[in-house]
Amino acid sequence: MSTPRRVENLHTDKGKVPVYATGIVEQPWDDYDAADHTTWGTLYRRQRALLAGRACDEFLQAQDVMGMSPQAIPRYRELNAVLGQATGWQLVGVEGLLPELDFFQHLAARRFPVTWWIRRPEQIDYIAEPDLFHDLFGHVPLLMDPMFADYMQAYGRGGVKAHGLGAEALQNLARLYWYTVEFGLVRQRGELRIYGAGIVSSGGESVHALESAAPNHVGFDLERIMRTGYRIDSYQETYFVIDSFEQLIQATRPDFAPIYARLAGLPAIAPGLVLADDRVFQRGTGNGDDA
Repeated sequence: MSTPRRVENLHTDKGKVPVYATGIVEQPWDDYDAADHTTWGTLYRRQRALLAGRACDEFLQAQDVMGMSPQAIPRYRELNAVLGQATGWQLVGVEGLLPELDFFQHLAARRFPVTWWIRRPEQIDYIAEPDLFHDLFGHVPLLMDPMFADYMQAYGRGGVKAHGLGAEALQNLARLYWYTVEFGLVRQRGELRIYGAGIVSSGGESVHALESAAPNHVGFDLERIMRTGYRIDSYQETYFVIDSFEQLIQATRPDFAPIYARLAGLPAIAPGLVLADDRVFQRGTGNGDDA
C-alpha cells in the first residue's frame, strides 16, 4: 500500500500505528488469480459509475488516457510508460508500510509507492489498510496532471525537511496530506468535485462527501488544515475545498519551517469544528464538538 495514507496514520490525534520497513518489489502480475482481477473489475466499474459528475475532470480524463479499464489489474510497467512521458513520475511496487523518510524520498524523486496486493472478495466493501485498488485507482491518475504532479513532489521534499524537525512538524504535514491528497475537494465550474484518493476509491465516501448534509465544506487554508485533527475510522467531518491545483502548489512553495514554529504548541482543532473566520461552503449537521 502506498505510504501516503500511512504517513497520516503515523501521527493521528488518536495515537500511532506501526511502521514496517519494506523494500521495493516487482509487481507479481502473473500471480494475480481470477478473483483478484474480478475484484479489481467490480470495484472499477462501481466507482467509475459513481464518479461521473462527482470526480474532477482531471481524474477521469487521466484514467482514460492511462488505459485503465475493468478488464484486468493494470501492469505498473505499462502505466509507467505513460506516466513517465506525461510528468516524469514512476510507480514502484511495495509490500506494505514504508518508513516515513523512505516515503518522502520517493515522492521527492517523483516515484509513487503502490501496494502490489488487492483486497479479497469478502473485503470488497471495506478494508482497513489501503490496497492496490486504493493506491492505483485512487492516487495514480492525478499524477498525470502536471500541477498536481509538482505538488506531490513538493510535498515529498517538504517531508524530507520536516523529518528532521520532530513529531509535531510531521503531524502538521500529515494533516495537509490527509485533507488534500486523500480527502480533498475542488471547485470546478461553480460546483464541488472530488480529487482526494480516499474519496474516489470509496463508494460510500464519494456520496457522503458531496451529497450528505453532515460534513462541513470549508475553503482551503494551509495553517488551519495543519492544525485540524482527523479520524481514520469514519467518514470525514470536514472537507477542505481548493479553487485549483495551482492553489496547492503555490501553498507548498514557501519554506514550512516558520509555519511549524508558529503552530508549535497550539491546540489541535477538532475535525468537525467550524471557525468564525472559515470560508464555509456548507456548515454540516454533524457534531463538531469532539476532538
